[in-house]
Amino acid sequence: MAHDWLELQKQAHREFDQRLAAVSDWDVSTPATEWTVRDLVSHVIEEQQWVPYLLAGSSIEAARTELEPLRDDLRAEWQLYSFAATTAWEATSPDTVVQLSYDTVTMEEFLREQVADVTIHTWDLSRAIGAVETLDPSLVEAVWTVFEPQKETLAASGLFASPVPIPDDAPLQQRLLAVTGRDPR
Repeated sequence: MAHDWLELQKQAHREFDQRLAAVSDWDVSTPATEWTVRDLVSHVIEEQQWVPYLLAGSSIEAARTELEPLRDDLRAEWQLYSFAATTAWEATSPDTVVQLSYDTVTMEEFLREQVADVTIHTWDLSRAIGAVETLDPSLVEAVWTVFEPQKETLAASGLFASPVPIPDDAPLQQRLLAVTGRDPR
């Protein structure tokens, strides 16, 4: 099935925004135990800060010099950088290549990675604050196409904790979370 990754990016941002609006304790732990909610939200915002620069052709080094430190109001920062990233995605040709820290990739590969990151961290935020953990099924299905082909190498990458054992017939969202080292139960 073909996915409209630009629409999925917007949906992922809406889902994250809904959970962010419900945050009342910024210091509570997240499923990524070394991170608080503040750390998690800051990470997601910082990832969005890079998008306009990288899509415009900046190198990692050049983009790094342009990034501003986050201010204290993380909800306002999310609004600002979510809008900037979404605008950049919409304005970028699908033929664009992007230099990332590990490789040069197509715009769609970068977009898929970004959608996956925001989606997984939306669940992390939901779990941390006690919000509804069910993610949009279209996001889960699309993000599964990012992670499933590389599930054997994810643990070795160091990007995620070891996969959580879960039955093969578990719901797709549970399998997605488990492959990224999250215990969805």
